[in-house]
Amino acid sequence: MPTSLTAPIAFDKALVRKYDGFGPRYTSYPTADRFHEQFTAANYVDALASRDVSAPLSLYVHVPFCNTVCYYCACNKVITKNHDHSAKYIRYVEKEIGIVGGLVEGSPPVIQLHWGGGTPTFLSHDEMGALMGALRRQFRFAPDAEVSIEVDPRKVDAATIRYLAELGFNRISVGIQDFDPAVQKAVNRIQSEAETRAVIDAARANGFVSVNVDLIYGLPLQTVAGFSATLDKVIAASPDRIALYSYAHVPHMSKTQKQIEITQLPSPDTKLAILALAIEKLGAAGYGYIGMDHFAKPGDELAVAQRERKLHRNFQGYSTRPDCDLIAFGISAIGKVGASYAQNVKTLDGYYARLDADVLPVLRGVDLKEDDLLRRDTIQKLMCNFELDFAALSEAHGVPFAGMFAPELTALAPMVEDGLVELSDDRLRVTPRGRLLVRTVAMIFDRYLRESQQKQRYSRVI
Repeated sequence: MPTSLTAPIAFDKALVRKYDGFGPRYTSYPTADRFHEQFTAANYVDALASRDVSAPLSLYVHVPFCNTVCYYCACNKVITKNHDHSAKYIRYVEKEIGIVGGLVEGSPPVIQLHWGGGTPTFLSHDEMGALMGALRRQFRFAPDAEVSIEVDPRKVDAATIRYLAELGFNRISVGIQDFDPAVQKAVNRIQSEAETRAVIDAARANGFVSVNVDLIYGLPLQTVAGFSATLDKVIAASPDRIALYSYAHVPHMSKTQKQIEITQLPSPDTKLAILALAIEKLGAAGYGYIGMDHFAKPGDELAVAQRERKLHRNFQGYSTRPDCDLIAFGISAIGKVGASYAQNVKTLDGYYARLDADVLPVLRGVDLKEDDLLRRDTIQKLMCNFELDFAALSEAHGVPFAGMFAPELTALAPMVEDGLVELSDDRLRVTPRGRLLVRTVAMIFDRYLRESQQKQRYSRVI
């Protein structure tokens, strides 16, 4: 009998239409828009000083540089072909690593490292080596650490993939988005299937244990037939994981997206049809739905972690390792230490100025209250396990969960009636029909969202 974690996902177009509002992606709770500038570098230093010295660490480095601009991208990036910019940036990141590393006591093991961006492989081999060297000098990496990097297949070759393996990278995420030439032209990202397959093949040849590919549905000029062809090519490449993101058109927040012609975006019906097709095809090819846009083969670490109820979410999405402190470096990077979050300044000039003054480049953050910690745990379990065990949550946080959350559980009544969730006296379970809409379920438990009712700032759920 399939459990809520292994049962095939169910796509119900009518329910998706009914509940597809705007909401957070819950890579954190409270979400980053709740951070404030009263949280300063001093607060971050205090958080580092008070952490459990033996607890493992996760590290993140934000590399913002890209050679060319992809019109759909809303990430914090710097478009340049000048490597003087990246060389300078790496020197400052090394300084930040040195300052923070000096504040971390006890030589805790690093069990995860991720380089994101931007395009981390914009860096030259020397720059990559310098950055990794700084990290390894300052931190002790566990022998089985997950070391991952995002790559643009247009900007790397087999020699670079081999060098990444020599640096210790063992997991790779490959951006594809769509193989349809018309779509690629519309978003200014021309990328062949051959060069993409070459990168995937090189990763496997060099011992990378997991290959993820990123796709986006809802891009300009996408059609059901065109995306079906892309899915066939992706399935033939047989990556271990597939991230299928919904394009969020927010030109008021991303100047880059103003290059996209709004009349070329697929209709809501077409976008839903593309999603339905993707779910059907990926399921038939053996990919299970992990949650929040992610699919994985049954033997992949994400799928195994979910079955063992060890899955977590952080600012890089789903994670296979136990929830641990995340220390982040570089502009706009967000970390989590203990019961706090901290985000760095978002501009290069601001970043350099802070570090020139020997001050950590923290822009804002938040210290979590007891209520935040309880709701964070609740939302995390929903997003990862699709289930809440009221007794376990009560014991972990020392509160009567069902009594404390009586208003939220009552608010779930329409979702119970529509079959998105099942609610009993001791637990809440998200059904296969509701798993696509787990963000909507989680929003019920978001106190800040309920109090502000400002949902338009977020992307659509589907």
